[in-house]
Amino acid sequence: MNSHFRLFENFNFREVNGMSELTEKNLAYAFAAESKAAVRNEAFARKAEAEGYRQIARLFRAISEAESVHARRYLQFMRGKIGSTEENLETAFNNEINANVNEYPKLIKDATDEGKESIAKAFSRSRDVESGHADLYKKAMNDMLAERETDYYVCQVCGFVAEDEPSDNCPVCGAVKSKFKKMA
Repeated sequence: MNSHFRLFENFNFREVNGMSELTEKNLAYAFAAESKAAVRNEAFARKAEAEGYRQIARLFRAISEAESVHARRYLQFMRGKIGSTEENLETAFNNEINANVNEYPKLIKDATDEGKESIAKAFSRSRDVESGHADLYKKAMNDMLAERETDYYVCQVCGFVAEDEPSDNCPVCGAVKSKFKKMA
């Protein structure tokens, strides 16, 4: 299976859903393609907005949402129904740990070996952010019954997530406070 689908490599879709290897690969491909298209179209929307093309930005956002709908549908086929919030937190936590421990070290090494230091640095920052995401999921699991109210802010440069209020500079990439987006 293509390395882009490592997230699913330990999950036997055929066993759970009785699907063929071809269907499994096609779903994994379609999920990845639709997910990428959703993110790419959101980036296009931001650029169109910055250039003053509000209507085109709305179009890109609408299509981004449509691509997300497709991706979620394929995910349901691949992994079944979305679990309970507690199960989803555990899955998300485990995925972050896997990315941090198993995926990013290889990506960093490969980029470094090829002399792509800026890419290695981007992977390294992402790895550091993934560790923070895992901590947030673990905290949420522990606080689940308390239903603690927390505001989250996402660094638009590296993806670091701050709780309550971001510091003056991002602890991962050094971006200024104004680069953080408050999540609704």
